[in-house]
Amino acid sequence: MSDDLRRRVRAIGAALSPEMFSETIGMYAPKALKPAAVGARVERDIAYGAHARHKLDLFAPADAANGAPVLLYVHGGGFVQGDKGGEGAPFYNNIGAWAAAEGFVGATMTYRLAPDHPWPAGAEDLAAAVDWLRANVGRHGGDPGRIFVCGQSAGAAHVASYVAMPRLHGAGPPIAGAIMLSGFYDVVRAQHSKFENAYYGMDASRFAEQSSLRGLIESSIPLLFTVAEYDGPPFQNQAALLVQDWFEAKGSLPRMLYLPDGNHMSAALGIGTPGDPLAEEIAAFIRKFG
Repeated sequence: MSDDLRRRVRAIGAALSPEMFSETIGMYAPKALKPAAVGARVERDIAYGAHARHKLDLFAPADAANGAPVLLYVHGGGFVQGDKGGEGAPFYNNIGAWAAAEGFVGATMTYRLAPDHPWPAGAEDLAAAVDWLRANVGRHGGDPGRIFVCGQSAGAAHVASYVAMPRLHGAGPPIAGAIMLSGFYDVVRAQHSKFENAYYGMDASRFAEQSSLRGLIESSIPLLFTVAEYDGPPFQNQAALLVQDWFEAKGSLPRMLYLPDGNHMSAALGIGTPGDPLAEEIAAFIRKFG
């Protein structure tokens, strides 16, 4: 991150405000990696299910060899909004383009939104997208046995729920790993807002069932987590709960990356910018476990 970006992110602060979102997007959009810049082959709006939002885009290296690792990205948006981005959009084409530049097959997906589609709709849609990739990504150079899933914020919550709910894993090979950027794991001890209420509801008797934390700790799937210096307090709290409960259960720490000078959005928006340390960590994680 340049000194200018550091100063601007610090000036914005940790508040989860419309200004934080718009200013951070404005900072990173001009720097976003474009698929054409890396020669990626892109196929858009592939249906992985019956709903209008069951769409994914595929990004493959121009010289993709068969058997490449696959990275599926799940956008955030407070459970009630967001999109994978269309042609010409900076986000999240940047992640698909970065994956292709690394020699992976990238995929970005859109899913059903709350309140019309409450928990566990997001995790169910992720499961459907993984099933589609298992059946089809081989024709695009990817290895169906080397699928990694990555999500940010609400997208990370959906990834966490998918990992924690073995009934969603299907009959194919298990995913090779999961990456959660500024995630949401414990509904019981969470600081609830209108966004969590829209997806999880307000019936406290269901919060334990809806929490993914215990399932993450018990999972054998390789996991990578991040929290940013300027993440809002609810996400700092979720990271702390994860580390605390993980250590109590295992006597060791999870793979948790602390992102200095980052905020709630910058991790995902910065993937593909030159020298981005998070992108390097994700690439190393994929190569280690894929």
